Amino acid sequence: LPAFTISRDRGFLPRDDPIINLPPAFSALDSLLQRMTLIQPDGQPGLLAQGTFGQAVMAELCDSNVSLEIMKAIDLAIAENDQNLLSALFRDYSFLTSAYLLEPVDLHYKQTGEYCIGRDILPAPIAVPFKKLADALGHFPYMEYASSYALQNFARINPEKPISYDNLRLIRGFQDRNKSSSESGFILVHVDMVAHSGKLISAIEKALGAVATSDRANFNMALDQMYQAYQKINASMHTMWGHSKPADYLKFRSFIFGTGPGKRLNKMFPNGVFYEGVSNEALYFRGESGANDSMIPVGDNLLEITARLPQNEFTAILRDFRTYRPKTQRDYVESVEARATAYQVKRFAEADPTSLALYVLNVDQIREFRDRHWKFTKSYILEHTTYGIATGGSPIATYLPSNLTTVLNVL
Repeated sequence: LPAFTISRDRGFLPRDDPIINLPPAFSALDSLLQRMTLIQPDGQPGLLAQGTFGQAVMAELCDSNVSLEIMKAIDLAIAENDQNLLSALFRDYSFLTSAYLLEPVDLHYKQTGEYCIGRDILPAPIAVPFKKLADALGHFPYMEYASSYALQNFARINPEKPISYDNLRLIRGFQDRNKSSSESGFILVHVDMVAHSGKLISAIEKALGAVATSDRANFNMALDQMYQAYQKINASMHTMWGHSKPADYLKFRSFIFGTGPGKRLNKMFPNGVFYEGVSNEALYFRGESGANDSMIPVGDNLLEITARLPQNEFTAILRDFRTYRPKTQRDYVESVEARATAYQVKRFAEADPTSLALYVLNVDQIREFRDRHWKFTKSYILEHTTYGIATGGSPIATYLPSNLTTVLNVL
């Protein structure tokens, strides 16, 4: 089974908790990721803060013997189709790649308040294994929200207790893996939100089944359960204010930018990035973004909000974001859109006052989510920088308001 399966139990979370410790063959990789964080566990500056991470990578990971041992271990994991190990390695190579490419950008930003050009060549000892892992899992060879930064990057403090914020800690990070750090809060709130997605999926499946059989009572029950799930997701999202300080976000944000969205559209990588040993052409990838989460798109699709999206550049960006997800999530979200359209969910809801009221309540939950996301953007980003491109490559001041406007129009 793939690492990400869609279930009523774990929702959009991976089917198993992420692997924390890598096998011995990857000790050089693990050591670099442990030592790179801006703030080390003892409070001292790490490799990224010192500006020596790139040098350390070249000295320790690009050694031919180390590189050969790693490639053999990756080939074995691929041959055995060890999805959990492959996923942990993909996560770690994502962090390695982003830290290597964006280290100069972060240093320059902290010195000048401006972003500069990053490293535009990814050495073969990083690029080749990373591309192999990406191909094996069906991902782009770059950091993603679900498969790298957030949903494959948590550990339970007590394995016997549920996946909830107070029981979570970070596996990898750029800033500081301490539970009290703003980066930990930023990531783990997202995990806590997605921990409620199983109830959301259960409600969506029940709603689709009820429409297909014209079962009004079960349809209303399903919409009520969906509403309750979104309330929990939104309540969890609101805790971001307390767990991650707005003034801290730009301290680690540099490292989650992408190399895209295209030629000369990103001042950090105006000509993309060359992956040595992988491609003779520059590659462009969107950066990590919470916009790649599936909880709101799947609701958009069930409630047929997606059908109301205008045909413009913002909708094109939204649909492109949806390619930066595990294939199982992409397929599921698309299947919900196809079934909701075929069953005419919105029309079925409009045919009964109770159904319509529940439908509107769910649309309003999506409005609340998008409105809060826009408030986050203003407080965490726009109040601290004038740089107009989001980490995912969208125009930051116009993309989110456009999506929010669509929901308001539906209401």
